[in-house]
Amino acid sequence: MKAIPWWSWTCPLIAWVLLIAKTVLPVEGPILVIFVLALGGAVFAGVHFAEVIAHKLGEPFGTLVLAVAVTIIEVALIVSVMLGGGAEKAALARDTVFSAVMIVCAGVVGLCLLVGASWHREQEFRVQGANGALAVIIALSGLTMILPNYTQAPGPSFTFSQLEFVGLVSLVMYGVFVFVQTVRHREYFLPEVADEDSHAAPPSNAMTLAALGLLIVSLVAVVGLAKALSPAVEAAVEHSGAPQSLVGVIIAAVVLLPESLAAVRAARLNRLQTSLNLAFGSVIASIGLTIPVVAAVSVYLHQPLTLGLDPKETVMLALTMLLSTLTIATGRTSILQGAIHLMLFAVFLFFAVVP
Repeated sequence: MKAIPWWSWTCPLIAWVLLIAKTVLPVEGPILVIFVLALGGAVFAGVHFAEVIAHKLGEPFGTLVLAVAVTIIEVALIVSVMLGGGAEKAALARDTVFSAVMIVCAGVVGLCLLVGASWHREQEFRVQGANGALAVIIALSGLTMILPNYTQAPGPSFTFSQLEFVGLVSLVMYGVFVFVQTVRHREYFLPEVADEDSHAAPPSNAMTLAALGLLIVSLVAVVGLAKALSPAVEAAVEHSGAPQSLVGVIIAAVVLLPESLAAVRAARLNRLQTSLNLAFGSVIASIGLTIPVVAAVSVYLHQPLTLGLDPKETVMLALTMLLSTLTIATGRTSILQGAIHLMLFAVFLFFAVVP
């Protein structure tokens, strides 16, 4: 195994230097551009370290590590913004989680299918694993983002007791999925044919631990830079006249960028099973871990939490789940499915800006 590339640890280092320097530097003009470039470098570094860990642990443990790490950082970012924004940020968790579902299930999956089909015409994956993961996504999405619209609580929200129960159910559902994915039916999430990388020598334990530490450093840097850029993003959204829910879309896109790049790269290398593990696993972790933590914070602080989607977003979610179900039904994909997913993603982005 080769040594850790110099750029992979230099980029997070530069990002952390900028995070420290932001206390005296205004994040605007040329400085804003530097922050954006540093954010991109930290993302690519995170993808590299995630692939090192994945190669050491094997599937599906490697993709699980990245999904959980990214989600923990996402939760920390959402909670910190909620605590600072009060009632004005009551819908931030909903907007971010819904955006994560749409970005991954429509955008990332569509791009993976399109890229994979462009290079390999058709690709195969295990229906059992993908179907099980999608079933968990549908159940979690419906419980947390549609059911709140039909309870007796005022507004698209749960009462505190309902919030506690749904948060617990979401956490249990995520735990069961992880158990099935890693223990009971691990074979459902493994590629049917071993790829060439599986024959390469795995990294040493020391390099794997170093990669894990640097992955965490990179992901924290990504979120730190995203938070530093958030005032500029919110100002730009407000200036453009777009709805504030677009901020949730941007937060989800930034946080999911490392997993998205890793998933697309795997598809290009004809490892679609790994791509779907990353994509669906990230959505399940995003809902199954984010909602329980946000619910606990809301109950503990008696802070309002808006979870129910409006009718337009409900239709988009239903279309995405129906399309995803049809896409994985046969276990084979072509360029057609990728194009349809991406068109649906384009509709989501358009209506997020022009509601």
